[in-house]
Amino acid sequence: MRHIICFGNPLHGDDGFGTAVYQRLAELPLPDNLRLFDAGTAGLAALTLFQGCDEVCIVDACQSGGEAGRLSRLLPETVMAEVTPAGHGVGVGYLLQALAALPEPMPQIQIIAAEADAVGVFRPGLSAAVAKAVDEAVALLSPYFFCDAA
Repeated sequence: MRHIICFGNPLHGDDGFGTAVYQRLAELPLPDNLRLFDAGTAGLAALTLFQGCDEVCIVDACQSGGEAGRLSRLLPETVMAEVTPAGHGVGVGYLLQALAALPEPMPQIQIIAAEADAVGVFRPGLSAAVAKAVDEAVALLSPYFFCDAA
């Protein structure tokens, strides 16, 4: 079983990248061996989405200082845990750290991230560069929808 887990907040500008990818992928028929999730800003509650599968592809926005809209394939061990103020959700880095601490075997994980340009509170909509990256990410993920391999 494979899972595609999309993270993001569409009310925070380019942070909505994962949600936009989810919306596009949700229009496609799902093969039996694939489950698609919009995790939003689930934090540690998203740990359950990593259970019962062999492979997970995470889709999220990132801010590493690169060119806006550039897609990257990241390894879980290269994603640093975020520092968040008390009372706020945790990011994918912290989630991956928590996942590694569980006694269950981790699924194989890959991460597709788009470099965010404009992230801000209550700023709906993606920048042009990140909106273009949505198309590229959907194309990258399309083999999941047209391959019967588990």
